[in-house]
Amino acid sequence: MIVSAKSAKSGSIGLNPLSDRVVLKPTEEKGESKTASGLYIPESGKDTGLKKGEVVAIGPGKWEDGAYHPVSVSVGDEVLYQWGEKITYKNVEYVVVRDGEIVAKVK
Repeated sequence: MIVSAKSAKSGSIGLNPLSDRVVLKPTEEKGESKTASGLYIPESGKDTGLKKGEVVAIGPGKWEDGAYHPVSVSVGDEVLYQWGEKITYKNVEYVVVRDGEIVAKVK
């Protein structure tokens, strides 16, 4: 499916990502967590695997062959990702990733 750039959705946060970039709001809890046995695990000791995030803005897609090829997620989707560029906008922390760096949608 090929769409025009005007069909991109910035969400309500005021950021308009470019190309095939996606802005995520991380949904994982920060800080220390507690194991079932009562041990506290600091954030630095947590698993560095996949993270969850909510899609809050998407770019128009990748420009190829004279048209935009849309990203594979929509605003409001919950996704899993491994890494991304952390940014702070209006005192809220977000992560910017490329569409191809999103591992899965959470149903």
